[in-house]
Amino acid sequence: MTAIGFLYPGHSAEDDYERIEQMLASDVRLAVVHTDIGEDAHRIDALLEMGAAERLAAGVEELRLSGAEAVVWACTSGSFVYGREGAQEQIRALARSAGLPASSTSFAFAHAVRALGASRVAVAATYPEDVAGLFADFLKAGGVEVVSSRSSGIITAAEVGTWGRDEVLELALAGDAREAEVVLLPDTALHTAAYLRELEQVLGKPVLTANQVSVWEGLRLAERRVWSKTLGRLFARPE
Repeated sequence: MTAIGFLYPGHSAEDDYERIEQMLASDVRLAVVHTDIGEDAHRIDALLEMGAAERLAAGVEELRLSGAEAVVWACTSGSFVYGREGAQEQIRALARSAGLPASSTSFAFAHAVRALGASRVAVAATYPEDVAGLFADFLKAGGVEVVSSRSSGIITAAEVGTWGRDEVLELALAGDAREAEVVLLPDTALHTAAYLRELEQVLGKPVLTANQVSVWEGLRLAERRVWSKTLGRLFARPE
């Protein structure tokens, strides 16, 4: 049994992790520990507070009890908001606190893009425009070319968590660009696990979503590879 720990802010789409665990159908356990979200707002000051070291450290003891072999800060906006260097320091502090290999959803996206052999991406974000722009900046700082970035202007994770299949498909289609090799949906508050296969069929290209890449990143840190036919190209077995 391999256990991966996730620090997840508040309550929005955490049931994606249970769904993904079932879809993996393997000896992998995904342990979700909730951190204090503070003010639920996709606003830069609120996001900086959400990702503060003390908030992440508060969930570490419970995470240790889960037997996790690695930990992922499962919040994209609460990591890229610090910039690339700040986000690196955030996960270094988390690794020290937890005594485990650590990463965040923002770095998971960058690593997953490279794993797919891609370099040009389109961002389809639920966030307001300024926050979506910070995600694009984060990716560019890591050598990923962002050919387009679309924002939806949604302020709260709670609202994003109510979105279903139709809204997710509409977001991905609206955010796609012809030049993009991959489409990224960066919000861990967005339910996407159930729609990954359909998203890729409709767009005709790989789609990376926040909870999907968070799980992939945790497995990568634990040096586990698990394949799935339902979790998109990222989890596809090499031919």
